[in-house]
Amino acid sequence: MSVRVARAAWACGWRAGGHRSTSNFPLPPPGAVDVAELLRDAAAGEEGPRVAAARRLPGQCSVLLFPGQGSQVVGMGRGLLRYPRVRELYAAARRVLGYDLLELSLHGPQEDLDRTVHCQPAVFVASLAAVEKLHHLQPAVIENCVAAAGFSVGEFAALVFAGAMEFCEGLYAVKIRAEAMQEASEAVPSGMLSVLGQPQSKFTVACREAREHCRTLGIENPVCEVANFLFPDCRVISGHLEALHYLRKNSYKYHFRRTKMVPVSGAFHTRLMEPALEPLAHVLKDIDLKKPLVSVHSNVTGNKYMHPKHIRQLLVQQVVSPVKWEQTMHAIYERRKGTDFPKTFEVGPGKQLGTILKSCNLQAWKSYSHVAVLEADQDEDQNFTSYLLRDSDLPHLQKSRLDQGPGSRASNAQRRCGCRKRHVQVRHWSQPPACSGLSPTPAPFRGRLTSGPITSRVLWCPLDTSRNSLSCFVCIFSSLEKV
Repeated sequence: MSVRVARAAWACGWRAGGHRSTSNFPLPPPGAVDVAELLRDAAAGEEGPRVAAARRLPGQCSVLLFPGQGSQVVGMGRGLLRYPRVRELYAAARRVLGYDLLELSLHGPQEDLDRTVHCQPAVFVASLAAVEKLHHLQPAVIENCVAAAGFSVGEFAALVFAGAMEFCEGLYAVKIRAEAMQEASEAVPSGMLSVLGQPQSKFTVACREAREHCRTLGIENPVCEVANFLFPDCRVISGHLEALHYLRKNSYKYHFRRTKMVPVSGAFHTRLMEPALEPLAHVLKDIDLKKPLVSVHSNVTGNKYMHPKHIRQLLVQQVVSPVKWEQTMHAIYERRKGTDFPKTFEVGPGKQLGTILKSCNLQAWKSYSHVAVLEADQDEDQNFTSYLLRDSDLPHLQKSRLDQGPGSRASNAQRRCGCRKRHVQVRHWSQPPACSGLSPTPAPFRGRLTSGPITSRVLWCPLDTSRNSLSCFVCIFSSLEKV
């Protein structure tokens, strides 16, 4: 089986009995899901896919970005449960973790979800569940994926997606990592500070003087250093809380435009996390890591992994090393002038990585989409029935009054929608017209579609039953027609 076919068959690898017999650390009981079996089986056909990938145009390729800790929110996963095998994925996670991760993700409370020991597994599983949604909606994206990267704990999800490790092994490693980091963070009052600077900002000087301030307070071996390189002039600084408070109070001195505490429990990616190294290294030692079937970039170096032994070394080192995300974005999207950029999909909660990509590479961001994990949260008090229409169905719609000035009904609908896309008026049906050859969607959607990948160029036709309207407005997502 070729790698390309294996990627297209992503979801088929989620089956029972997936753990390897060569692993001797405490694995989940039989019945846990093996997400990446078909990806692993494709390793034998490695040379063939390389040739096929070379023939693919850059604009036809895709890149997957996996978010990290801090993106979690109560309700994540609710928008994924209607897709095949997602509930099975959460059931397997429950057996690995020993608690109901789905219940915690859906209902919180937020303070429990924000705890490192919970949010890292939650983001990991939600991201891979989002991959299942993407595979269901646009299988070609998985088939044509050429690179993946994950922010901090998201790197584990990227490696599982790429077939470097199995889902159960990856989740178990994340569990041990989260528990060890939680324990390390509770030992010392510490945190992380997001800093938006300017070209003249003095990050190095600021961190050095913050450490000197801590020494005057009697703190031995104070820590204050850059932990995340996000995009030009934007950093996340980790360290003792006293150092971070000093930086916030003196931000004007170092030309910081804005500072904000990150909702995490410790100074991650600094030497304060050294107690977490041994437990994680012990787990990774017993995992049979494989070479990723797509390029996966390391947080530590920004470069793609070349050998499985590098994965084991750098995943451990990552815990106490800064995340070089800005460098990773440059490595993935660097290309000759005039060359098309791949389609980029952020799979998981939040859109932070998309925002960072926009600041790192505006042209690459224009092909960015987010795979939403939350249920549509607008107009939930109204019932809508949605039908999916393709370009070929457009001639069958009775169009009228397209964008006829600020007083038109189309203009009014655009203001209500807020999407700023072109609107048309169409007749609405209780059933799709016979000429369209369509059938009703299997399950009605609530609210209008607000985000997420769209298959080809589509229209969502909402039927507003509360007003029994004879017509409705349909938003043409022209900006997503290349997704």
